[in-house]
Amino acid sequence: MNEQDVAGVNGRRVIGAVGLIALSVLAMVIGLPGSAAAEPNPASIVAERVQRAGEIDLTVRSSAMRKTMTVKVLPAKGDRPAPTLYLLNGAAGGDGGSSWFDRTDIRTYFADQHVNVVVPMGGAASYFTDWQRPDPVLGVQKWATFLTEELPDVIDRRLDANGRNAVAGISMAGTSVFQLSLHAPELYEALGSFSGCAQTSDPLGQAVVRMVVEGRGHGNTLNMWGPPTSPAWRANDPFVHAESFRGKSIYVSNGSGAPGRYDTIDGPGIDGNGSKLFDQLAVGAVIETATAECTRNLQRRMREVGVPATFHLYEGGTHSWPYWQDELHRAWPQFRAALAG
Repeated sequence: MNEQDVAGVNGRRVIGAVGLIALSVLAMVIGLPGSAAAEPNPASIVAERVQRAGEIDLTVRSSAMRKTMTVKVLPAKGDRPAPTLYLLNGAAGGDGGSSWFDRTDIRTYFADQHVNVVVPMGGAASYFTDWQRPDPVLGVQKWATFLTEELPDVIDRRLDANGRNAVAGISMAGTSVFQLSLHAPELYEALGSFSGCAQTSDPLGQAVVRMVVEGRGHGNTLNMWGPPTSPAWRANDPFVHAESFRGKSIYVSNGSGAPGRYDTIDGPGIDGNGSKLFDQLAVGAVIETATAECTRNLQRRMREVGVPATFHLYEGGTHSWPYWQDELHRAWPQFRAALAG
């Protein structure tokens, strides 16, 4: 091969290399398949509305859930980045006036605290987990993905948060907070469970799950974790995986189920309504008695594996919001310390 031929070959190589570089740049710009730019943002804010006292209602589009979700936010005051406290609603998903905003004093209680408070709405009877398949009644349920992979990035960017997070939940969500931590081990510094049943794979735990999903939500647990013998039930069982929560700041509480100081005709949320009081004393007592057994089991398990946790088992108290507000107040100093690092 003469010098002219060599020069020609080298020239073609240079042109080819330049062409490949140009194509790569073009792919990044227009989003050809396989390029990083082609990956859509999995979640984004599509609307927001400022409510009273600076409260914000965000409408977040979720790729995992295939729909828009409402997320209520109390932004931290001031201009420096703040940690975030996620508060999960119970089996009703916050519908019908059953959310932390509707039933507790979080607006005033956190008004002077340096923390973003975030309450996702929806998820009735879902256990805030990723279901294996869509349910004919409850639809697509990919809550673990939404809450741990999509929403935190959206919240951190919108609120200029500092990336330190805690999550707390009541009733059904008292189980979910542990499951979400299993799904995303590095996401939360602190976990709070109020009147939850943090076991899912034994007969008691499975009975509680079916009561919520099938009895209350009319969904099918086969679509959630498969048949009772499926490994998914055990994989999502906080009791079984208690060792995994080592290093987290954990607060767990439960009443005894017996009538307590708020279970009166003039109690909060009762306001003289006899039927509400009867429901709280009857249904609320039965549920709280069951979750108390779960909570004692978890306490024993945590001690067995040597995972530090705060347990507050109080005498009296049914499955109702006034007690959960008190428990959030009791838990917050512990959460605040964990979020401070």
